[in-house]
Amino acid sequence: MSLRATRAAAGCAVFAANLILFSCASGPRPPEKGTPAFFWTAAKESYATADYLKTVENLEKVVSTENEFAAAARPWLLIMTSGLTQGYMEAADFFESGARVNKADPTTFRKQVSQNRGAAGRMSLRFAEVFGTFQKTTDDPVVLAFPFPTGSAAQVGLLVRVGNGILPQASEIDSALKSAVSRAVLLTTCRAAGSPDDSAKARELFKSGEVKVPRGQFILAMADAMHDSAALYGRNKLDEPQKMMILCTRAEEALKSVPASKESKELLLKIQATLKKNKT
Repeated sequence: MSLRATRAAAGCAVFAANLILFSCASGPRPPEKGTPAFFWTAAKESYATADYLKTVENLEKVVSTENEFAAAARPWLLIMTSGLTQGYMEAADFFESGARVNKADPTTFRKQVSQNRGAAGRMSLRFAEVFGTFQKTTDDPVVLAFPFPTGSAAQVGLLVRVGNGILPQASEIDSALKSAVSRAVLLTTCRAAGSPDDSAKARELFKSGEVKVPRGQFILAMADAMHDSAALYGRNKLDEPQKMMILCTRAEEALKSVPASKESKELLLKIQATLKKNKT
């Protein structure tokens, strides 16, 4: 190769390298740390790995201010907090059943009951707070701007064994709790999307991208979840009747903004029955 050709080849190589560097520098920048965009991206990443506690933490930072992501984050945060509440509640109930069956070592079961009901209680209050904020908005339809959750709608087999008094290994308990939470988030998502008894149908809805739900339908689903959460504060559980009253009352108030239907009337009757029982 001649000297001229060599120089030309070298010049092309330098130009190509500079072009690549320029392309990288001019590409989309990641969101600045601490901004709503940063926490929105982080929420999507933690959700993809089923780290739902971290997802809640990131979404709470998004909705702490009014920004371009807040409207989409609030419904997602409601589903996450209500789903986590239900997952912890259900796990606690299984361990409570196991404590009654396993007379040899009920203490370990009861410890799990206490831990999971405590976690459910903290999450239910976060759910109620976000629901109060959501009620001040007028978004209609409500956009579910996240993928369909992983997991299965089937009951967690290991928790069924726990309920029968069989104590698993510590690592298995962690796995069972994660599965219980994933299942509850999935079922709450199905309820919010209008398919409470058909996870396959709900999954199909999410395949087309964002799911848009009539506001009345979404509020009905959240009011139902709020009433379910109120059971946590019953006399045979956390025994905090005042908190039960607050959650039931908020669910009842929410139904006033929902078009009358068979489902809304049935839920209202359930809420009123719970309030009446709590007063006696």
